[in-house]
Amino acid sequence: MVTHTLTTGHAGEVTHQVTRARNPYASLDRLKQLHRHPVARNLALDALAVIVAVADVWLVIPTKAQPYSIVLSGVACTAMVLRRRFPFLAVLITIPGFLAGWAQIAAMIALCTLARRKLWMWQTMAAGVLVWMARYVRWPLSEFVELSWRKHVLNGLYGVLVAAMPIALGLLMALRKQLSDRLADLAESRERERHLHEQTIRAAERASLAREMHDVVSHQVTLIAMQAGALAVSAHDEESRQGANTIRQLSKRTLDELRDLVGVLRSGTFDDGVHPGLEELPQLLRNSEVPVELAEQVVPDSVPPAVSRAAYRTVQESLTNIHKHSPGAKAVIRLFPCGSALIVEVVNDQANPEMAHSGRLPSGGHGLLGVRERAVLLGGTFHAGHTPDGGFRVCVTYPTETS
Repeated sequence: MVTHTLTTGHAGEVTHQVTRARNPYASLDRLKQLHRHPVARNLALDALAVIVAVADVWLVIPTKAQPYSIVLSGVACTAMVLRRRFPFLAVLITIPGFLAGWAQIAAMIALCTLARRKLWMWQTMAAGVLVWMARYVRWPLSEFVELSWRKHVLNGLYGVLVAAMPIALGLLMALRKQLSDRLADLAESRERERHLHEQTIRAAERASLAREMHDVVSHQVTLIAMQAGALAVSAHDEESRQGANTIRQLSKRTLDELRDLVGVLRSGTFDDGVHPGLEELPQLLRNSEVPVELAEQVVPDSVPPAVSRAAYRTVQESLTNIHKHSPGAKAVIRLFPCGSALIVEVVNDQANPEMAHSGRLPSGGHGLLGVRERAVLLGGTFHAGHTPDGGFRVCVTYPTETS
């Protein structure tokens, strides 16, 4: 028998070869993981933009170029590193290098980034006009004046293409990103609505089981206790009287235990999931993508766990609906007691007109329905509807004292 001993280096090499043999696309998987990392992806794209801009200048630069044209073109290429944080400034920096140099690709990349960030705002329109002028006007100006009208028309058409193409590409990329975010939010909302609907169904089944146990079992046990009491009164010997009293005491104890079990079934406190309550409300507001103002928060000291979870879900579902159907709208939340009940009110104003282009996606329609069913199961009330100023209001009342 021959035994082979592998050193650390040989073992790593063999492992790498075995991994590549099992997965020939391991390098492609590593590239996909790198693509998912935002910082690495942005650095790679910035480096690629700089390389493409420099190559565009270097390939077309003439042999007898003016020094200032080379400097302006180089400055325009370095502006690629500013296009993410300051896209409009990056376009302004590339314009001199495009007009008096050869930084056409740099100007187009900066304009595409600006259109993706600002959409069809005044910065995008102004930058598009500047890029068109830089492509239309020829440097030096003496040569531009001497061009024929055919050249002017041709340069104007090429300028429209050079300015319109990056704007269209940037708007398309922004629309794709918004649609992807909306679909992700919709999938998350539907998953949450599905869980809430399942919890509502389980709560309804528990309530139905509690009613059946109360109507059937408690009635029979009550009859046993009554018969045992009558037997204890009519019994002639002490042994029969003690046996009847024992049966009566056991029946009363069984009724008490049954009553406790019915209360647990109706409240649903034995649910196997860990659900957030009002104590998690500040974190929910901090992580929300909706501008939120907590105008009033007065919560009684003793709030049942089911009411605390229901109030949290009400605020969560309301903020989700505002984010989906009224983008840019501001929400105002109020929590305050009213007698033996807790009032949860969420009101939002109209959507931001500048964000109306993102459109509204269809919803499953189970979110507010689940909130309504939860409120009814807890013995509360539910009201929802549009406000006179074009917003929306959700108001739910949850009892804080069990009858």
